Formats: sequence, structure tokens, C-alpha cells
Amino acid sequence: MKKQPVAIGYLERFAADYERESGNISIPEIPVRNGIKIAVVGSGPAGLSFAGDMIKLGYSVTVFEALHEIGGVLKYGIPEFRLPNAIVDVEIDNLRKMGVEFIPDCIIGKTLTYDDLHEMNFKGIFVASGAGLPRFMNIPGENLIGIMSSNEYLTRVNLMDAANPESDTPVIKGKNVAIIGGGNTAMDSVRTARRLGAQRAMIIYRRSEEEMPARIEEIKHAKEEGVEFLTLHNPIEYIGDERGRVRQMRLQKMELGEPDASGRRSPVPIPNAIETIDVDEVVVSVGVSPNPLVPNSIKGLQISKWGTIVVNQETMRSDLSDIYAGGDIVRGGATVILAMGDGRRAAAAMHEQLQK
Repeated sequence: MKKQPVAIGYLERFAADYERESGNISIPEIPVRNGIKIAVVGSGPAGLSFAGDMIKLGYSVTVFEALHEIGGVLKYGIPEFRLPNAIVDVEIDNLRKMGVEFIPDCIIGKTLTYDDLHEMNFKGIFVASGAGLPRFMNIPGENLIGIMSSNEYLTRVNLMDAANPESDTPVIKGKNVAIIGGGNTAMDSVRTARRLGAQRAMIIYRRSEEEMPARIEEIKHAKEEGVEFLTLHNPIEYIGDERGRVRQMRLQKMELGEPDASGRRSPVPIPNAIETIDVDEVVVSVGVSPNPLVPNSIKGLQISKWGTIVVNQETMRSDLSDIYAGGDIVRGGATVILAMGDGRRAAAAMHEQLQK
């Protein structure tokens, strides 16, 4: 139509906020319980959407969460300035009112096993344990104090009150902070660093800005907040002081070569083009891997070479007839919306199977 696109996300946010703040949210009428117990592993977007659909169908649903707060990545991975916890809490409270039971501080695969869940008479299990295993680059100096994954950084700030100077779980508040990576989580991390007082907050990315996987608006917001972008740079070494704290990083300048398998042009080092910059905090945001606890603790579960649970894409059902899975534990890293879609698809398929 040659017109500006409609900002559908903002309209949806407005409608949801209006309903919530006007007090018009109504709890769906729940049918009489059918006596069938369903377990959900993980309380992130996939787990919550699955739990909501199953409770509406009359099942008794229990959600097991490894951390002390319910909400998964919605709570610990997305900063308050992007998704206020109050919004997530409203949705969780609605599920509680509908009858969903939440059990925090319970690690399936450690606290309770797959066999334990069977003994507790759960007839179906939906695994939504996410991608909580951070990746690092394995370069010299990466174990220095002040270098951490984006998982740890955002969890400490968002879930452990680390931004509070009186918190028992503090986080380093660096003045020269470098975030390694160019995805949405990297943007969340660098914008968090700015809010924690970083004077120089930098995105270090080995490709050009055009190849960045982050959403355009996230990059735009970061720039508006004074974030510096060092594109076509790649860290090759971290240098520490006598106390083992990171103080500098060596960056290899890059140029774009031929496209790789994904179609993006591969970064190639420029010979002898290395610079050293001062840093006192580094957040590594170069991807995550699926949480290995559940896959490794259940015999007979088919696992891909990436550590994800292999499922039927239509039903989200695994090789084990009572286990379904969705979200990052299947996709290896995706969006909240895709994870929620997995939860709903799995709920419909599990219900159909159980009715048979």
C-alpha cells in the first residue's frame, strides 16, 4: 500500500495494558477437573502458555521451576525497562487463580527425576527448560574477574536485585563495559550497563551492523542511549591486572569476505590490524545452548547434536510417549512468541493423545 507499517506490537501492548489497568481481566471458567495430572518443567513463555491451555481443558497442572522466581526468561532474561515484571506477575497470578500450581526451587533431573514424576502419577510431561547454558569464545584471559556471560549478568540484575547497592548478590558496575555480540540479548545487556552507570558502553561485533541479528529498533534504542558500536572487531585476548581483574582487551579488526552457509558474509581478519582498549567489565553474548539437565537425565530421549530434544514439529512430542517439549530446549534459542506457540501446539496435541 506504500504506507508506513502499522506498529502492531505497540497496539497489542496498549490493549493488554488497558485491560490490566482497568481491572477488567476476567478469569476463564475452568471445567471440572478430569483427574489427570500434568507436569511442566520450566516456567518461561513455553511452559506458561502450555499450562494455561491445559488447565482450561480440565487437567491438574503443576509447573516446576529451578529458580526462586516464576517466569523464566520473562523475568531473568528481559530487563525491566523492556518488559516490566509487574506485567508478567499479572499473567502468573491469573494462572494461579485458574488452579495452576507452581513449585519453585525444584530442578527436574536433580531435585526430582523422571521416575519420581511417574511415581507422583503425572501422566504427561512438557519440558520447557530453555537454553540456560552460556557459550564462551575460549580465548586467553576469558576467566579473569569481570568477564561473565549475558545469562549471568542479566539474571543477577533482573532476578537477584543486583542493581541495588545493598544487595547480597552484587554485580560489577564497570565504567568501561564491552558486550561481545550483536543479538537482542547483547542489546539488553549493553542498555542495562548504561543504566548501571557505565560511562563507555560498547558493542563489539565481528561483522558489520547490517549483519547484526538484533532487531533494528533494539539497535536504534541502544544508539539513542549513547552505546558505542565497534563493528568488524573481534576480541582475541583479555589482559588482567595483578589481582586477576580484567583491565584491557585486544581486538582483531575484521573485513567481510564471502557469504557463509547462512548467506551472511563471513568476517576475515585484517593482517596485523590489532588494537588494545581499556575495559573493566566484559559481558559475553555470543549465544546459548539448551539446558542439558533434563535431556541428560532421561534415558531413551532422542537428543540432537546441538543438545536439543528432538520432537515431532506438528505435535511437539518426543520419542517417549509421555514427554512433549517446546521453546529453546527444542529450538536452541528463539523468540518468546515462538516459544509460546510451541506450548500451545503441545497442549493441543497432548490433550488429543490423552483423550484417546
